[in-house]
Amino acid sequence: MLEATQLSGGYGRVQVFWDVDLRVGENEIVALIGPNGAGKTTLLRALTGMVEISSGTVEFRGEALQGRSIEQIVSLGISHVPEGRRLFPGLSVRDNLRLGGWRTRNTNIDRVVDLFPRIGERINQIAGTMSGGEQQMCAIARGLMSEPHVMMIDELSLGLAPVVVDEIIARLPDIASSGTSILLVEQDVDTALTVAERAYVLDTGHIVLSGKASDLLADPRVQESYLGVG
Repeated sequence: MLEATQLSGGYGRVQVFWDVDLRVGENEIVALIGPNGAGKTTLLRALTGMVEISSGTVEFRGEALQGRSIEQIVSLGISHVPEGRRLFPGLSVRDNLRLGGWRTRNTNIDRVVDLFPRIGERINQIAGTMSGGEQQMCAIARGLMSEPHVMMIDELSLGLAPVVVDEIIARLPDIASSGTSILLVEQDVDTALTVAERAYVLDTGHIVLSGKASDLLADPRVQESYLGVG
């Protein structure tokens, strides 16, 4: 569905990633893991048109994404839940959700409220007054409002208690099985590789490992470098 081939890019003359091959299939959860500063967020931003691509290609359902505006990419069926959530803190939860569906004119919030009942309980609350976990639920729900085929989530667990992370992670398979594939960027390697079907390891801007998530979770190199085992 979404495929990057030999993708390189960064910020102007500062190259951040090199020759990345990455694919996200239908109804799939794919993890992109790696250390701080590896280029994960920049790569995600490149896939959604926010960072310059210097070489390589990105295709979505057979259509090239290079040269398209962010708005066009959203309309094609890709959404991006950014690191830090980036809600509109002075607006209500309901208004944040409606803004997420603006491009596709989707105003039906029932599906996302069913996925995250706590968001339904806070629907009229000002988003900036919610807990971090509730804000992350709202950010993911807002991303779903554009009815995407692929949703990219950047650092889902950042700053959240493990019990809240578990609650959110438990919803991802439901999202994927209902038609929205997920590309999950995550520093919590154990969590990411447990929920994902496949994974890529990005280090210093290069894909250094890839394969089934279960295989990578058992790989001594991943255990030693990212899980503190060995």
